[in-house]
Amino acid sequence: MASHTELKRFATNLADELDSAALYDTLAQAEKQEDKRRVYAELAEAERRHADIWAAKLRANGVSVRVHRIGAKTRIMRALAQAFGPYFVLRSVAANEMADRDKYAEQPDAAQMSAEERHHADIAQDVANRSQGLSKGGAIAAAESWHRGVASGNDLRAAVLGANDGLVSNFCLIMGVAGAGSDSRTVLLTAFAGLIAGAASMALGEWLSVTNARELARTQIAREKDELDHMPDAERHELALIYQAKGIDAAEAKRVAAEIMRDKDKALDTLTREELGLDPRELGGNPWTAALASFTLFAVGAIIPAIAFLWASGANGIAQCIVLSGLGLAGIGMFTSLFNGRGAIFSATRQVLIGMVAAGCTFGLGKLLGVSLS
Repeated sequence: MASHTELKRFATNLADELDSAALYDTLAQAEKQEDKRRVYAELAEAERRHADIWAAKLRANGVSVRVHRIGAKTRIMRALAQAFGPYFVLRSVAANEMADRDKYAEQPDAAQMSAEERHHADIAQDVANRSQGLSKGGAIAAAESWHRGVASGNDLRAAVLGANDGLVSNFCLIMGVAGAGSDSRTVLLTAFAGLIAGAASMALGEWLSVTNARELARTQIAREKDELDHMPDAERHELALIYQAKGIDAAEAKRVAAEIMRDKDKALDTLTREELGLDPRELGGNPWTAALASFTLFAVGAIIPAIAFLWASGANGIAQCIVLSGLGLAGIGMFTSLFNGRGAIFSATRQVLIGMVAAGCTFGLGKLLGVSLS
């Protein structure tokens, strides 16, 4: 008979595998591209096979296997994938797979599953990279000093951190002003001024970031075109190396590269995608859409600590502001657990504590300055 510790491990492994299977099932259902849908479905089936092994171990030890309840993190990821599409959560899924790739390494009865989990992590990472337009050819591009990657980051991470910036910065601003003894009208005015100023600053920063990325991408493509015009042999050799990196034998890679190089437009498009890791149709995204998203996300976070002063004042307003901000920080902490590999409760608690300490410092500083100035 297995020990209590081993039974607990079996149950934990079973829950993890069933959660992963449910998530991949959702990604497969939400995915529009057939090849990716097939990959997700195969991963879900593999996770279910692992789950069956752990369920069998529990039953062999006389433990009744109950109907599984999907965890909170997995439910959130599934909801986001259904609402915004698989790409929105794909980088987080890949990061979690990489974090868990060695979870069976120290379990002697799971050697085969350990190898499969590492393989799953590699697959998820590859799908995420291909969704971002990255490629193995990017390693060749890194050898040229003027190449830089301009692919967008994790949408989910950006959304959560954008809202977090708004909430924390405005919460601290409000507490500082309230600590100085300002009346509720002044606090409310300061809060909304901070919201607009912060959101506008974030939007401008995002617009500049994406615009600069697009300009850099155009410069890279122009230089690639110049290399095609003046050094076609070198570019043909680079293209052949890229295909060799994909697993094609040297002779076939050279033949494919030579065939592509016959059409300069096709060659430029191929090198842009394979060597630079860029999609010529997007070039880093739309700066106006990025700016609007950044403005909105910051504003959503910043309004949480401000709204209490719409109906409350004085100590009551401050107390309600703290409660609402604490709930907002906890929610953001739970979302960060989707891509930091930590538990939802731990992440939420940490987020609340850090936010409260920061706000407490600004409140104390405001109170100190308020007394000094008065």
